[in-house]
Amino acid sequence: MANKNAELQRLTGIYKNILNNAGVTLIEGRGKIVDPHTVDVDGKLYSARHILISVGGRPFIPDIPGSEYVIDSDAALDLPSKPKKIAIVGGGYIALEFAGIFNGLKSDVHVFIRQKKVLRGFNEEIRDFVAEQMSLRGIELHTEESPQAIIKSADGSLSLKTNKGTVEGFSHVMFATGRRPNTKNLGLESVGVKMTNNGAIEVDEYSCTSVPSIWAVGDVTDRINLIPVALMEGEALAKTLFQNEPTKPDYRAVPSAVFSQPPIGQVGLTEEQVTLFCKTSYPYFRLSCPLKAVTPENSWQNIYL
Repeated sequence: MANKNAELQRLTGIYKNILNNAGVTLIEGRGKIVDPHTVDVDGKLYSARHILISVGGRPFIPDIPGSEYVIDSDAALDLPSKPKKIAIVGGGYIALEFAGIFNGLKSDVHVFIRQKKVLRGFNEEIRDFVAEQMSLRGIELHTEESPQAIIKSADGSLSLKTNKGTVEGFSHVMFATGRRPNTKNLGLESVGVKMTNNGAIEVDEYSCTSVPSIWAVGDVTDRINLIPVALMEGEALAKTLFQNEPTKPDYRAVPSAVFSQPPIGQVGLTEEQVTLFCKTSYPYFRLSCPLKAVTPENSWQNIYL
């Protein structure tokens, strides 16, 4: 825990130095937009020609009975000791990454997913391969199971009730069921910024909101929620606003990585997307792998083009 906190402090210091060296004035506090050109930070007003919103997202926990006993990905990083037996609800990259972490710490890990397979949006063979490798490492996958309630016993242990039954004896239940834009209490509605039903800020193809002087990039827009994508959107916006080069973010070949066990990555279209969207047939290859991936204890050796 001390090492984790020290690393976070180190990274925070690096980012602050980057801002300072770039001539950026950092104002720390709770901000609220009071008009199309003004932000209130703890009672002090700041005005600008343009306002950019990039506040990211926060973990989402469904409102079901017993949800007060659930931890999210933020709380999981603050646990004082490893879980003895943990249920992780979710089949996306956050769920699988934490499953790998706790499995590596020798916790008894159970992953519950609503669908038949993990990692929606990835190549089908990769989805199958990751699930197979996780099972071989001792992670138990519960497919097509939707959580209905968490029950706490007198001894403090937790049970997870799903549409298929109840699994008992968990020390922790973690939900990794997605994230929601962190748009509450920013004053967006009062100045006319339009949002979707899940709280994401609506933007046009240049990242402009319904208010011409207010812009938004990153997870708060719920487009493609990856840090490199937010950086790319920010670069495009900088060209639009300050270089007189109206630039749209380019999402045609976004790389993504999942630090699961095994780790995976992809860029471009999956085989299924090529089949669906492309009229012309293209070859799809499975290649050999780096030499370090063929050590006797390592069966992670799939590459596709």
